[in-house]
Amino acid sequence: MPPTIESADQLDDLLSEPTAGVVETLRRLEGDLLILGVGGKMGPTLARMAARALQQAGVKRRVIGVARFSNRELPAWLQKHGIEPLTCDLLDPRQIDQLPEAANVVVMTALKFGASGRPDDTWAVNCWMPANICQRFAGSRIAAFSTGNVYPLTPIAQGGSLETDSLAPVGEYAASCVGRERLYDYFSRSAGTKLSIVRLNYACELRYGVLVDLARQILAGEPIDLSMGAVNVIWQGDANAMTLQSLGHVASPPFILNVAGPETLSVRRTCEQLGELLGKPPVFAGCEGPDALLSSGQLGHRLFGYPRVPIQQLLRWIAHWLLRGGELLGKPTKFQVRDGKF
Repeated sequence: MPPTIESADQLDDLLSEPTAGVVETLRRLEGDLLILGVGGKMGPTLARMAARALQQAGVKRRVIGVARFSNRELPAWLQKHGIEPLTCDLLDPRQIDQLPEAANVVVMTALKFGASGRPDDTWAVNCWMPANICQRFAGSRIAAFSTGNVYPLTPIAQGGSLETDSLAPVGEYAASCVGRERLYDYFSRSAGTKLSIVRLNYACELRYGVLVDLARQILAGEPIDLSMGAVNVIWQGDANAMTLQSLGHVASPPFILNVAGPETLSVRRTCEQLGELLGKPPVFAGCEGPDALLSSGQLGHRLFGYPRVPIQQLLRWIAHWLLRGGELLGKPTKFQVRDGKF
């Protein structure tokens, strides 16, 4: 790994670098790959990772990225990297019906922020849309994104929720995400659709993520709320790789996978480390609670390997990126929220 990342192009190269496991998974899975919701934060580099893996595997298959494309520059970027862009409003079942056949589907669509004020939109995007997708692609392998928010807050010393733990959503968004998973369960049972459900908690790169949020607060001199005293973080490139490899484990009933970093990070200690790298001490507010939203990623690490980018490397990259004025997405994670109101 390079000591620093100097440009968005270099960053995207690293985020989309396939692991040997991704190359092997996509080499042996027959059929094209359809990525629904490719326009989000993770979609472009996940799609590019898939295209690079297929090229390295020496097999010719289509990678198709579907979105409404509010970012007008994204279709050209996707085409440049071997992905076919396809415009579609995935809330319209008639448009979903017109999508091309694909043996492999990754569903990345979700609505989180503003969920408390827009409950109808939240349930439509997080439940009704997946139901329509399942009906359209009943015979496909589907890797579907979910979230660690389906779990309750757990004691920090426990090490995070396991895939087998009971779900206990807090708030409108989390409840809709449990609803989404229940619909995937239903279609898997009733139609035999093979799925993996990816509970992500939290992906991070240099333009957004929990660590970027904390570093920006430190630089701005803003008090950092310690009530959510611990967090899981994983390099987005590693999250991309685990998600694509989960297509090789789809099952009925669905295969459940937590995608999370290996450490339970102390927010206080992580901010102190960032402060040293940024040359500015953090300012704290409040004190750590006894519990936090945490997921255990051990199953994914056993199946797909340990994350390639350690947290200390990621902290150094982020500090350098911010100090040099690197671009940011302006999409805070709001990971500190404890009442589920996003």
